[in-house]
Amino acid sequence: MKLKLNTLLLACSAALSLGAATQAHSQAFPDKPVALVVPFAAGGPTDVVARMIAIPMGKALGQTVLVENTVGAGGTIAATRVARATPNGYTIFIHHMGMATAPALYKKLNFDPLKDFEYIGQVVDVPMTLLARKDFPAANFAELQTYVKANAGKVSLANAGLGAVSHLCGLLFMSQMGVELNTIPYKGTGPAMNDLLGGQVDLLCDQTTQTVPLIKENRVKVYGVTSLTRLAALPNVPTLNEQGLKGFEVKVWHGMYAPKGTPAPVMEKLNAALKAAMQDPVVKQRLTDLSSDIPPMDKISATGLKTHLETEISKWGPVIKKAGIYAD
Repeated sequence: MKLKLNTLLLACSAALSLGAATQAHSQAFPDKPVALVVPFAAGGPTDVVARMIAIPMGKALGQTVLVENTVGAGGTIAATRVARATPNGYTIFIHHMGMATAPALYKKLNFDPLKDFEYIGQVVDVPMTLLARKDFPAANFAELQTYVKANAGKVSLANAGLGAVSHLCGLLFMSQMGVELNTIPYKGTGPAMNDLLGGQVDLLCDQTTQTVPLIKENRVKVYGVTSLTRLAALPNVPTLNEQGLKGFEVKVWHGMYAPKGTPAPVMEKLNAALKAAMQDPVVKQRLTDLSSDIPPMDKISATGLKTHLETEISKWGPVIKKAGIYAD
């Protein structure tokens, strides 16, 4: 009996010591640089966003936030790395809507977006535009609908590769239109856009960060934006939703995550730093110039991000499964 009592006391003592150590760590956090893992190459849209907010986040935390690019497999390599990292707040992750599409795109996934992460908050939304080569026959969206239904097998729809947001946007467009177009994958939106500008392909969905200047220069035709409200940068371009594709919304939304089990006090500090970064005047102006939207403050939260992620998984899963596509 005495032995059991001693064992119990030792276990309680160990638990209290661990709890005290965790609390002390949380209070001291951060006392060294924080790694912000980006799942794509330097210079890409997600990397640009990460580097934009890393500096003001670092100021709010009192430590440097270092951007680390871990590329490959549509962002799943980086996601797996962070999911398996020590949950202490020193390794965090930024990813776009690929977190929501990965469960349907990959037959074998080494992480679960809904079970293996803590949620810091949404970061930024980048809407897209539906474009055509400048000399495409349809003058407006109504004419486009008629034309693609009559010539579906002849109309080419470019994308940036399997599982890319441009690919998913195209899948949603075809699904809501009830047509199957001739999809042409490229290795990135750069070459896809080059061929659209050159007249080699007919249609392309692409982010406003790349398309707004081309639209304003009249180098492409634009049939609509993929947000539910019109864009300040393109006030005369209707949304696809208001033109008949009800509920059509594709935004390259981004979220910030930490490994599952990261202490609540640490998560609170990370969330406060993210909110401070998203309210930084320089960041706000740069995102506005890129036609990007900063989510409301209630979305820059654990609940806001998790709810949005769940909604997006439910939205894209059926679209991807219907198309019968897999990235592995």
